[in-house]
Amino acid sequence: MLSRFASGTSIAKKQAVERKKAARASEEHVSSEEENADEEDMVSSEFEESDDELDTKGGMTDLKKEILAFFQDASIDELSLIAGCSVKKAQKIVELRPFNTWDSLIDVFHKDNGLSEDLLLGCRVVLKERKVVRGLMSKCETISFKMVKQVTEVMERDTVKQPSLINSQFQLKPYQLIGLKWLLLLHDHNLSGILADEMGLGKTIQAIAFLAQLYEDGIEGPHLITVPASTLDNWVRELKMWCPSLNVLVYYVLLLYNLAIGNESDRSLFRKLRLNYAIFDEGHMLKNMNSLRYRHLMAINAEHRLLLTGTPLQNNLLELMSLLNFIMPSMFSSSTTQLSKMFSMKSYEEQSRFERDRISQAKLIMKPFILRRVKSEVLQQLPVKEERIEFCAMSEKQQNLYQTLFKKLKASTSGEKRELCNVMMQLRKMANHPLLHRQYYTTDKLKAMSKLMLKEPTHFDADAALIQEDMEVMSDFELHRLCQQYTSISSYQLETNLVLDSGKFHHLTELLASLKDKGDRVVLFSQFTMMLDIVEVLMRHLKHRYVRLDGSTPIADRIVLIDEYNTDPDIFVFLLSTRAGGLGINLTSANVVILHDIDCNPYNDKQAEDRCHRVGQTRTVQVIKLISKDSIEDCILQLGQKKLKLEQDMTTAEESENMCTHSNTTAFTHIMEIMGVLEPFPATCHQFITGLTSIHSHIHTYE
Repeated sequence: MLSRFASGTSIAKKQAVERKKAARASEEHVSSEEENADEEDMVSSEFEESDDELDTKGGMTDLKKEILAFFQDASIDELSLIAGCSVKKAQKIVELRPFNTWDSLIDVFHKDNGLSEDLLLGCRVVLKERKVVRGLMSKCETISFKMVKQVTEVMERDTVKQPSLINSQFQLKPYQLIGLKWLLLLHDHNLSGILADEMGLGKTIQAIAFLAQLYEDGIEGPHLITVPASTLDNWVRELKMWCPSLNVLVYYVLLLYNLAIGNESDRSLFRKLRLNYAIFDEGHMLKNMNSLRYRHLMAINAEHRLLLTGTPLQNNLLELMSLLNFIMPSMFSSSTTQLSKMFSMKSYEEQSRFERDRISQAKLIMKPFILRRVKSEVLQQLPVKEERIEFCAMSEKQQNLYQTLFKKLKASTSGEKRELCNVMMQLRKMANHPLLHRQYYTTDKLKAMSKLMLKEPTHFDADAALIQEDMEVMSDFELHRLCQQYTSISSYQLETNLVLDSGKFHHLTELLASLKDKGDRVVLFSQFTMMLDIVEVLMRHLKHRYVRLDGSTPIADRIVLIDEYNTDPDIFVFLLSTRAGGLGINLTSANVVILHDIDCNPYNDKQAEDRCHRVGQTRTVQVIKLISKDSIEDCILQLGQKKLKLEQDMTTAEESENMCTHSNTTAFTHIMEIMGVLEPFPATCHQFITGLTSIHSHIHTYE
């Protein structure tokens, strides 16, 4: 057993050396880098050079004492961290306690108990990993103490001044000056960071001011700013407006994410080009250290990195560690394996001590490198944001169709059983509008329409059977538009009352009339472009002036549409797709946000809301979420609340009340019934939500 372990530790040691070499080659520097390497060597040595200490016949050693204490006191979650220790084995170990002596512990590791002595070696690895993480936390705590002390001194002296290169017509707000000073302190300590202010607090402006101050201090670059396509125009505009002295080149100073990873020549350029700062807007796009985007952008040859994100904690703690590893590989890359194990482990017990300890550990590690302020803390003068949920009863036809679909999905045989994400999508579509499915255009109608299509000059030599085959995969609304396009089938167009027949449309009709009478202006979001197509029909029917922006809108046209809406008060509604319009857009001329349908990730909705609720807003902002009553959207709403709870846990010291209440269980029963696993239902919905959370990223638009 010991010889196997000695071989394993030799391999692990080689891997550790390789990781350190890779980290040092990344050109990232931190004042404590040599200390990190020395301490990791010390921890490795401590565990690798003590093989004799696990000799079962020898006397008691420090390592044995640690292992004995671990098996005696560890929770089921902590025991499950040991390689090969399942929850069932962990439960068995707990049942066999107490272990008062080393011999009493060794005696339980035999086949009759289903336990192997290999677990002792696995425990040794866990103890090593815990020491590595504790050392990292200690270092972060020391850095944090220095940073907090210096920032406090700056705030008390009130000595933060705006860089002289910044346009004198504009003034940074006090909290933005503090953000600037924080960035400069990171720079002085050779640290990289994440500016994670809530959306709408001007992260772009703070980053520009930081580059301006560096320029004044003699650090002229070159710097690289990598941005999503939707924010490119906004960055160019803000740089020109706030700091016209900076030389801005699109692609050289500003770079789109897809270009940075698009082809080998682009990647080669940014591996060879020596950069001072690499700034990544919407940095949460780098949350997955296993993604191709992450690996390619990690190769950018920059001395320092700065991530800007308003959603740093949107999914889980491991994603946060991915961000920290990206900005500070020299500090975190050698501990990636340990951090990954600790923060990817799913808790067996709901709201366990293990779970709470991990949150505390993550907070301690992240504290020096992340600055996050929320509007309620720094913008007392900003008008409030009032949020409300409005439940919309589905129309009679829609309700009947929804129930029919529900029963059909529930009754599917095992061979027809759909994946959960597909079940959710089908129900979401029906809950929003019946025309997103095919109900009214029956097979007989499609057969007749496909024959009539042969009269069209464009289809005279086509095969009617193939035309029908294409039609069968289209939704009612797509077929309705097809009938509008071709005169031969124009008689098959749906009547207007069917196009407008949805519970949310009935609700919107009254809501928009009320808002217009009050002089309010509206930004309406939907996840899906086809839903926006149908909303346009409603806007024209109600004679409301509107403009529209979605993922297909050319980048050059986006600023034109935004300026048109902001300067023409007669345009009542701005229609946006949530993901295309949720980033880098300023629509403070509107004061009402309507979310026609909510996202499985609540932070996408929050980004959308903050297009209006941001610096420059002068009126109270109303956020109205439309939820189809007694539908799958109830479930999505509950799931979103759980995801928001993670940020609450990470940004507040108080213990929050467990949100997994009976109402959650009731809501998720809706999905469980469809999947045919209602009995036995999970003891707590927490376990089910944990599994369900992972599928939200697979739910895409049905454009």
